[in-house]
Amino acid sequence: MASKRSFPDSFIDEDPQKALEALNEALQEDADNAAWLCQRAFAHILLKNYSSAVEDAKKAHQLNTSLPLAFMRTGIAEYYLNHFESAHAAFTQGQQLDDSDKSYEIWIKRCEEMMGDQTQNCVDKQTPAAPLVKHDWYQTESQVIVTLMAKNVPKDGVSVKFTERELNAIIQLASGEDFIFHLDLLHPINPEQSNFKILSSKVEIKMKKTDVIRWEKLEGEGQESHIKHFNPEWFSRYSGNLSLYGKYRTNTVKHRAKRNGK
Repeated sequence: MASKRSFPDSFIDEDPQKALEALNEALQEDADNAAWLCQRAFAHILLKNYSSAVEDAKKAHQLNTSLPLAFMRTGIAEYYLNHFESAHAAFTQGQQLDDSDKSYEIWIKRCEEMMGDQTQNCVDKQTPAAPLVKHDWYQTESQVIVTLMAKNVPKDGVSVKFTERELNAIIQLASGEDFIFHLDLLHPINPEQSNFKILSSKVEIKMKKTDVIRWEKLEGEGQESHIKHFNPEWFSRYSGNLSLYGKYRTNTVKHRAKRNGK
């Protein structure tokens, strides 16, 4: 009788196409043979017919719910279809029926690794890296100037908000993306006398100082007792060469020696 025919893994592995043809013939005579359906699923897997393998393996499970091999075949086919969650579920159910088969544990770990990679890729796609815009700064006696190196910004593409100790700006880049810029300022500024200008190659933000002092840095918390005040006479004498002293360090030792006549 047809039901006594056997299709071991070794037979299928030797010639998957020949085995598939033999199983097709056998299942025409006994379409509800769960074991044969599992083996035909195996032949489909070897031939990379993964969708057909899933179909056969799931039908085998419906015919025999206690057949762990049906879950193994389903899991492997789903895995190669990149349906890692479905594969994981199938392997988990198969392991519950036959925990002596350690291959379930191996496949479960593979699925978990792939699911983790998919989750990370999804997060990366949903949260693209924020656009980067270089910035620089310098100062004069009365102002701190911040330059944002953004080219071809639309005339109405900049929004700047000044407060006494904060600068907040949103710049619409030529790419259409928004660049958000925030500073917690070292010292207070006068918001009403601060402004910005859009140029072809940059956005220039000028902040009015409330005190004629030299800022040691752009951000942070200023320590009033350590503030270095300007010497207006020195500034007017050397402003031609050192007006951008915010970018450069002043040689305070030489300056002190000069003032003392040494």
